[in-house]
Amino acid sequence: MGYSKEQLLQRLQELQIDFAHYDHPVVLTVEAQAKYVGHLGGGLSKNLFLKDKKHRFYIVSALAGTTVDLKVLSQRLGLGKGGLRMAPEESLQEILQVPLGCVTPFALINDSARHVSLLLDQGFKAQEFCFFHPLSNDVTISVNSRDLDKFLISIGKEPSYVDLEANPPVGKDQPPDLAALVLAGTIVLPDLSEKAGSVQHPTENTVPVANNLAAVTGKAAKKSNPTSVTKDKQQAAADPLNANGNVRKFVEEIIDKTSALLLAEITKDSIQQHGDQLGTVISDSIRKRLSLDVESLAMMFKNTVYTQGYIAGSQTGFVRK
Repeated sequence: MGYSKEQLLQRLQELQIDFAHYDHPVVLTVEAQAKYVGHLGGGLSKNLFLKDKKHRFYIVSALAGTTVDLKVLSQRLGLGKGGLRMAPEESLQEILQVPLGCVTPFALINDSARHVSLLLDQGFKAQEFCFFHPLSNDVTISVNSRDLDKFLISIGKEPSYVDLEANPPVGKDQPPDLAALVLAGTIVLPDLSEKAGSVQHPTENTVPVANNLAAVTGKAAKKSNPTSVTKDKQQAAADPLNANGNVRKFVEEIIDKTSALLLAEITKDSIQQHGDQLGTVISDSIRKRLSLDVESLAMMFKNTVYTQGYIAGSQTGFVRK
């Protein structure tokens, strides 16, 4: 069961985030929303829920007037020209746990959305405030970018603002500029998962690498295709947990999440409420809220090592029938 709009708004109040609240009829488009809040100034937001070929999901949150070219964005993320597409409607309920027309960065509060990558329009920072649906499209709230950042940090998400209309060249000497923003929530053996008949569930924390290896060992024993090897290296470079920084990235992720949760828990109200017991209360809260994230990171780290070892073995001829 995902968060309700009431629970989200209560969470924002606990974080001492200022927001204005506007009730209105259900709306499904930015144009319809503008009829009720467009006259108030600020920036209207449009929010896209996207999916790539490896079952990784993305929210792109942009100003209504920002042009988002999915082909260009896909290349900038290191996914190729056709790597991004609109996510199926059923994924809204399964991953974001919101109905149609309610996609916003606030949906990332749900634990099922912890592996969803978020790209924010840098134009938000130039607005006095911006409008978003708080998990329900019969309500709009307005917040500024600083408070949006405060919310995201409280749930362990590092805000990433980018120029969504930029079109930088991508090539051999110019790597994808946004590749580091792709979260490795689902790990699939490059170019082999579909042949092996394996379909990864987008919200699973673990990947049965050992079983996949058994299914594809015979095919992997063949001589490596140079094009495939190059593609594998490019995919590894775009992976935040790549071979050049596995351990460092793993540790940094844990430290960042712990720091964000700690800062979110220490508020004026919590100090007054718990007094001398504040340390114990915060420790218990962080342990409870962080355990799933750390477990997920550990599994990602483990599966990445398995995958990279298998790829290296297949390319050097150490994998046999």
